[in-house]
Amino acid sequence: MKPVTILRVAAVIALLQFIGHGTLFLTYAPRHGAEEIAVVQAMRDHVFSFSGMQRSYWDMYFGYGLMAAINCLFEAVLFWQLAAIAKTSARLVQPVVALFLAANLVYAALVWAYFFPLPGYFDIAIALCLGMALVVSRTQRAAAA
Repeated sequence: MKPVTILRVAAVIALLQFIGHGTLFLTYAPRHGAEEIAVVQAMRDHVFSFSGMQRSYWDMYFGYGLMAAINCLFEAVLFWQLAAIAKTSARLVQPVVALFLAANLVYAALVWAYFFPLPGYFDIAIALCLGMALVVSRTQRAAAA
């Protein structure tokens, strides 16, 4: 398999992660009873001054959730573009691929520690693709030398 194909697979996984995270995040409604509803309502109702702005914890939670979803979309676009560059020079994309490999492993660890496993599976799948792309591109480079 070529690095181009592997990076395109990573792009598709990141796009699926964006669609899943965005959809679930934007459509979720509390379903775990009165205590969960009370917590969400308290997060929305209590506003504090953060860096001179009036914000609730809900504002920050919701904003972070949107940033996480958009990050997945940006990763999908970036991986697709890196695949196009890898067609002519796989060596050029290796540092960026290595950086995002490390980032996705860290994301998976943070998701595991602070959320629940499902989103981390996407990060692990992306990390595996990126690791394979690095190995294959280095193997191809060594074979060409």
